[in-house]
Amino acid sequence: MLIESHDEEQIISRVAALDIGKAEVVCCVRIPAMGNRRKRMQEVSTHTTMTRALTELANHLVESGVERVVMEATSDYWKPVFYLLEAHGLDPWLVNARDVKHLPGRPKTDVLDAVWLCKVAERQMLRPSFVPPRPIRQLRDLTRYRVDLVGARGAEKNRVEKLLEDACIKLSVVASDIFGVSGREMMAALIAGERDPKVLAQLARSRMRAKIGLLEEALSGHFDDHHAFLLTRMLGRIDAIDADIAAVDEQIEAQLVPFAQAAAQLDEIPGIGPVAAAIILAEIGVDMSRFPTAGHLCSWAKFSPGVHSSAGKSKGNGSTGHGNRYLARVLGEAAVIAGRTDTFLGARYRRIARRRGKKRAIVAVGRSILIIVWHLLSDENAAFADLGADHFTRHLDPDRRKHSHIRQLEALGYSVTLTPAA
Repeated sequence: MLIESHDEEQIISRVAALDIGKAEVVCCVRIPAMGNRRKRMQEVSTHTTMTRALTELANHLVESGVERVVMEATSDYWKPVFYLLEAHGLDPWLVNARDVKHLPGRPKTDVLDAVWLCKVAERQMLRPSFVPPRPIRQLRDLTRYRVDLVGARGAEKNRVEKLLEDACIKLSVVASDIFGVSGREMMAALIAGERDPKVLAQLARSRMRAKIGLLEEALSGHFDDHHAFLLTRMLGRIDAIDADIAAVDEQIEAQLVPFAQAAAQLDEIPGIGPVAAAIILAEIGVDMSRFPTAGHLCSWAKFSPGVHSSAGKSKGNGSTGHGNRYLARVLGEAAVIAGRTDTFLGARYRRIARRRGKKRAIVAVGRSILIIVWHLLSDENAAFADLGADHFTRHLDPDRRKHSHIRQLEALGYSVTLTPAA
């Protein structure tokens, strides 16, 4: 069958490629030859990664009329180069290193890498990676740092629990959260020198007072000055991280002001709160024109099954691959929270979890949430409307459900006769 193919022009007239390292940048520029448009002129130069050298390089590319600058995503070294070229009005592209691997057997140097990247780029055989605009990048820096701080706080809390176990203080056996008001007061008293379990147990507050007897047993350990020294430092670090998280939260709120409407739209989705909405906006931005359809966004986030087909047969397990770990984490958390709600997403989670397990349910509901996010951000006037927890029941074929129940009962050894209700 013949179909019409809409291919772009093969050759970009003026293109540059950068091979970026920590200290040096190798630049290859390819432009049309003077007097013969069919031939190409190639210039390769090496520059340091200092600001002055990069500015001179950017000015040279502007003077040469370069239409596109392509670079690989090498660690974080690409960021200052990308941002500086962007500020000079150039069109920088960040590409995945897997897309521009050298052919096997060819020698590899920084110069050859730059030339090869330039030749591949001028034939439009590359796809640009998603690099959000500056306001979104700043928001992303804050939200990712917050995630790292929360992880560091969790690690420090685990150290506290291990230290208490070392001292045979079984507080975590009795209290679900040893860092609540009661737990912190008990640990402060231990640091201050109090060792009497009965006195320590009396520091319990509210519902914890119903466990006084258990607390007296749990606090009968051998906590000494060595443990007190370490516990003081650990609790101090936790308090310092709490203060840092609060300061970062204030900055996130300030950065979210221009995107308040988008954040409010996402906050309506079950499972997504203000923190999750900020993380999602920081990772995908608010301009959905970068993703033509919701399917493109899911594919970019690696929430679409992989397709591997050969000789008419599908191969592999359809794994999605590794995507944006910050986005995947918040979508997974939102899916689990949504699974506890009496909503369409909750019913979908429970329905899939029963048949295929919780892990697949998390991915499936995370994809559903991402599709909803795309539609909400694509239209600023759009609002979330829940389909209802009974959506599947209302739209399932009654005859199909009837036969399914009959088969299940017959498999248990029953003979089924159906009589219509009056």
